[in-house]
Amino acid sequence: MRSESDAPPFPAAGARRRDLALRICTPLLVIVSLILIWSAYVKLSGIPPYILPGPAAVANAFVTDWGTLAPALWVTTKITLMSLMLALVGGVGFAIFLVQSRWIELAFYPLAVILQVTPIVAISPLILIYAPSTQVALLICAFLVAFFPILSNMVQGLKSVDHNLINLFELYGASRWQTLFFLKLPAAQPYFMTGLRIGGGLALIAAVVAEFAAGSAGAGSGLAFRLLEAQYRLNIPRLFAALLMLSLLGVAIFAVTSFISWLALHRWHESSLKREN
Repeated sequence: MRSESDAPPFPAAGARRRDLALRICTPLLVIVSLILIWSAYVKLSGIPPYILPGPAAVANAFVTDWGTLAPALWVTTKITLMSLMLALVGGVGFAIFLVQSRWIELAFYPLAVILQVTPIVAISPLILIYAPSTQVALLICAFLVAFFPILSNMVQGLKSVDHNLINLFELYGASRWQTLFFLKLPAAQPYFMTGLRIGGGLALIAAVVAEFAAGSAGAGSGLAFRLLEAQYRLNIPRLFAALLMLSLLGVAIFAVTSFISWLALHRWHESSLKREN
């Protein structure tokens, strides 16, 4: 007879596949159910399409207006990714600068807080005045919104290193830079990854809000302008299609940043390790 000690310590491959299928099928089932409810409501209520179009009309607009919406999607994506990269570089660099001294943190951290708590819509007119172009102004607005979450999480991570490990590095004569690169930065990875996921979503939101505030138009405009254009023309199916594009872009950014976080943490950090009991 087989004893309990002979049982495999980890779930079988079939159990893992069932778990993966459940993770994928459950949200898809919910989304499909909501679309069916939406379609049934539009048909049964007789609501006109210029107020609430059905899923078929939105899908048709998604296909027929692709030539108009796709370039706008690329503009918004480019601004979002560029601002996120700048926020990563600036946030990590400024966080390292702040933790070098208590006096430096007391002097400069409030400036970052002031930039964060000031509504971007309030300062966007000034940015539009002083920026050399509208695209640069949109990039600055998105950068300012995505910058603070990365900065604050990175500062918290660098300050949360085990003091016993810091004492051990000092005992062995490690320099400040050796302690930073070999202890503090690796230990701050989970906090950095949290800031990355938050900053990615905020960069997209800020890019759209900044374009609303800028009122940019023309061939180089993003999805925010296409939303306003569709609203003014009462082209509600195109408006819903643009909203769908923005939602899918946000989901894609979150998925990519979550995957990067998993790659960095799944081998050693408790947040990404699966429980064995």
